[in-house]
Amino acid sequence: MRDTTPETDPPAQARRHTMKGTAMDKPVFEKISVIGMGYIGLPTAAMFAARKIHVLGVDINQTAVDTINRGGIHIVEPDLDMVVHAAVTGGYLRAATEPEAAEAFLIAVPTPFTGDNHEPDLSYIEAASRAIAPVLEPGNLVILESTSPVGATEQMAGWLAEARPDLSFPQTHGEESDIRIAHCPERVLPGKVMQELIQNDRVIGGMTARCSALATALYRSFVTGDCVITDVRSAEMAKLTENSFRDVNIAFANELSLICDRLGMDVWEVIRLANRHPRVSILNPGPGVGGHCIAVDPWFIVASAPEEARMIRMARAVNDGKPDWVLDKVAAATKAFLAQYPKLGPEDVTVACYGLAFKPDIDDLRESPALRIVERLAARHPGPVLAVEPNIDTLPDGLAEAGQTVALVSLPEAHHRADIHVYLVGHRAFHAAPRPVRYCIDTVGLFSSTTPQG
Repeated sequence: MRDTTPETDPPAQARRHTMKGTAMDKPVFEKISVIGMGYIGLPTAAMFAARKIHVLGVDINQTAVDTINRGGIHIVEPDLDMVVHAAVTGGYLRAATEPEAAEAFLIAVPTPFTGDNHEPDLSYIEAASRAIAPVLEPGNLVILESTSPVGATEQMAGWLAEARPDLSFPQTHGEESDIRIAHCPERVLPGKVMQELIQNDRVIGGMTARCSALATALYRSFVTGDCVITDVRSAEMAKLTENSFRDVNIAFANELSLICDRLGMDVWEVIRLANRHPRVSILNPGPGVGGHCIAVDPWFIVASAPEEARMIRMARAVNDGKPDWVLDKVAAATKAFLAQYPKLGPEDVTVACYGLAFKPDIDDLRESPALRIVERLAARHPGPVLAVEPNIDTLPDGLAEAGQTVALVSLPEAHHRADIHVYLVGHRAFHAAPRPVRYCIDTVGLFSSTTPQG
């Protein structure tokens, strides 16, 4: 019988890898390279290495490279240390500062925004693209994992084509291209990365059907969730939509906290009561929104459609404005304290800030509203500022600069020394400690009996 299978269909082997919920028993790829050994790149590299695929992790940070090659980790993530150590000692994972030839390249570098207009900054992606271009070979797969504005993957393909005119790429040669390109965004929660990399569904956006099939085959080496195939731009937009949805819902909770504060009400009690409705599930408010995704990704949508993205822009404004409200609360508490002790001046008031990370029980400070609050408080408050962050050993550069009055201290020391206590992150260690007896500003509901713990 004549074969009527369309030419663009994935081959039989690739179709087999797109089955739901089944990781491959044997890897298709023997060597891959992950560019960027950060909070996503290192766990991803470790996952592939655990499946006995040889992985080269590439990073410009020599300290990170040396740490990985010793079998250690330079970030905090539960269970990551064991997987990395086993992968390095087993000979399946190593790190370097320069790319080498491989069968697949995964780019997991930062994608921040720049300037007051929050324009996407693709310079890290461009640098990574130009770094791997010299070692690309026909048949290679290049995946952009970095959360990116719509069109970024095509832009990456353009940079690669510019650097390697001797190779063909999907944008000009379609299914017959030498290089396969896809966008496969991560969608994991810090603190649960090692679980969610395996269990969560993976969106696979290839520039062609064969690009998607090859990317699916790669991820099937460890992903037990579904690999859902779509086009490259839909994959980019889906990740931005996920985080914008969360940002809008957090903005509702944060705005509600401002309203309840103005009306003299306990927002945590209000949310508890409202959430008893079977179709209502309001999130908990906080001092703002942080992290490498939720605080950044909505701006990519706004930048691409500024006239239409009105709600998304407003949510960003609400969440970005919450640190101002916290600082106003600190100023009011300082004024009340000085009224009680008129012989003291502002320089005699010690303020303790509990938490610098962007969420509980991690060391990730990226786009952290807590960190921004402490930085701004240090710039305006003439007295000592104490920072309590149990997940780091040294202050970040912005707080460690000469002339600032910030000190990293333990929880007991902060309780003993401070006059005003500002809770910015709900770390587990803070839940277990008693409420300070002096002025306390609780932005995360640590001491509310109606706030979910943990």
